[in-house]
Amino acid sequence: MQVFRCAVVVGLATLLWAAPAAAQQDVDWDAVEISVHHVAGGVHYLEGRGGNIGLSIGEDGVVMIDDQYAPLTDRIVRAIEDVSNGDIRFVINTHVHPDHTGGNENLGRMGVVILAHDRVRVRLAGRLPEAALPVLTYSDTATIHLNGEQVHAFPVPPAHTDGDSFIHFRGSDVLHLGDVFRTVAFPVIDRNNGGTLDGTIAALGMAVGVAGPETKIIPGHGVVSSREDVMAFRDMILVVADRVKALVDEERSYEEVAAADPTAEWNERYGDPTRFLTAVYAELSGEAQ
Repeated sequence: MQVFRCAVVVGLATLLWAAPAAAQQDVDWDAVEISVHHVAGGVHYLEGRGGNIGLSIGEDGVVMIDDQYAPLTDRIVRAIEDVSNGDIRFVINTHVHPDHTGGNENLGRMGVVILAHDRVRVRLAGRLPEAALPVLTYSDTATIHLNGEQVHAFPVPPAHTDGDSFIHFRGSDVLHLGDVFRTVAFPVIDRNNGGTLDGTIAALGMAVGVAGPETKIIPGHGVVSSREDVMAFRDMILVVADRVKALVDEERSYEEVAAADPTAEWNERYGDPTRFLTAVYAELSGEAQ
C-alpha cells in the first residue's frame, strides 16, 4: 500500500508541471480573449490564458508581473499598448510554472529586464534558453521605483513552489500573490518544485499581515479579492489540514482519507480536491518529496 501511495503522490506532483505545458497543445491562441482590468491607482491586471498578469502603468513605463504563454506575447503587448504609451521595462516572475513564465523568452529578446527569486532562475535554467532567464534575482527583497510607485517583491516560505514571491504595489495598495492564492480552485502545492503545506499557510499569513482593510488582492488565478478572502482561504486550509492530520494519526491510508472527504463543504466551490489532498496527506504523513 505504501508503494501505491508514493506512486500517486509522485505522479500527481509531476503533472503539476506537465499540466500547464500540456495546456499549450491544441489551443486556438487567436481565440483567447485578452482583457485588461483596472484594480486601483496605477495598477491593472491582464486576463488571458494562464496566470493573471499584474501591471503597473504610468509615464515611466510598465512593470509586468508574470507573462502567461509564449504564443500570447504579441497580443499581450498590444493589449498593454491600449492602456499605456510606455515601454515594458520590467517583468517579475512570481514563480517557475510555464503559465506564468512562458513569455519570458519573447520579452527578454525585446530587452525587458526579468526579475525573480533566485530559485526561479535555478529551476528555469535547466529548461529554457538564456534569453528566458531572470537577469536580476533576489533572495531577500527587491523594489522597483517607477511611475511614483514602489513595486516591492518579496519571497515567502516554500508554498506553491520553493520560489514564490508576492508583489506589493505600495502606492496603489494592491498585492499580487501569484499562485499561492487562487479563487477558482483548491490550493496547488507543487511538492515536485519544493512547495509545502506549512509554507502555504505561513505565506498566506504574511499576505494577511501586509494587506490592509482596503487592499486589493490579485490572485494567480481568479478575480480581485480582499484580505478577508485570503483569510478565509487560509482558514479552509487549516481546517482541512487538521482533519487530515487526525486521520494520519490513526494510520489511515490516503484512500481512506480521500473517502472521508475532508474538503466536503468546499468541493462545490473549488472542484476536485485530489491534487490538494494528495499533497496535504503526503506532507503530514512524512512522505519524502
